[in-house]
Amino acid sequence: MEKAKILIVEDHEPIRTQLCKFLEKYGYQTIPLKNFETIIEDCLNKQADLILLDINLPVYDGYYICREIRSHSDIPIIVVTSRDSEMDELMSMNLGADDFIAKPYNTQILVARIASLLKRTQKISIDQKIVYEGLEVYFNKSIVKYKDEEMELSKNEIRILYTLLENKGAIVSRDQLMEALWQSNEFVDDNTLTVNVNRLRKKLKSIGQKEFIQTKRGQGYMI
Repeated sequence: MEKAKILIVEDHEPIRTQLCKFLEKYGYQTIPLKNFETIIEDCLNKQADLILLDINLPVYDGYYICREIRSHSDIPIIVVTSRDSEMDELMSMNLGADDFIAKPYNTQILVARIASLLKRTQKISIDQKIVYEGLEVYFNKSIVKYKDEEMELSKNEIRILYTLLENKGAIVSRDQLMEALWQSNEFVDDNTLTVNVNRLRKKLKSIGQKEFIQTKRGQGYMI
C-alpha cells in the first residue's frame, strides 16, 4: 500500500525536522516545505494527501495560505500553531481547515488526528454519489445538483451532508456532527458548527432545496 504523503509547512527548522522523523516512524511520507515565497504553489502542486500548516510563517501567514489552498483544492488541512485562542480556531475552521491542534501538542494525539482525517476523507471518496429527494450529492467532487442547478460545497459542508445522509430519517446531534468534522466536541466553539450548517443551508436553498435540513430544537439536525 502506498504511503500517505504529508506536507509540513513549518518555518522552525527543529520542529519541522522532529515532525518529519516522527511521522515517518508511523509510515507516512513527509515533504517539508522550506521556500515560503512559493508555498501556495508548492502545496497545490505536490499532490499530497494532507497538509500540516503553521499559522506564524514568513511571507504569508497561515490564514492566507489556508484560504488560498482551499479556494483551489479540498486537500485536508490541519492547522498546528502556538496561537491557541478560540478566535484562532474559529478563523482556521471558517477558512477551510479540517482540524486545529495547539502547540505544545501530544504527538500521539497528532498522529491519531491525522489517521482519522485521512480515513474519513478516503471513506467519503469511496461512496462517490448519493441521490436523495432529487438532490444528487457527488462526494468525490464536493458538489450537489438539484434539477438543473449545481453548487460546490466546502470540505466541512460535504462532511455535514454526508453525516446527515448516513443517518437520514434520524436526528443527528450537534455533538455527533462536531465529532464527524473534527473528531472532538471538547475544544471546538459551538458557533463554528452553526456557521458551517448555515452556509450549507444557504447553498442548498440557492439551488432549490429550501427545507432539506431540519433543525430539531435542543436535539440537533435531520433530513
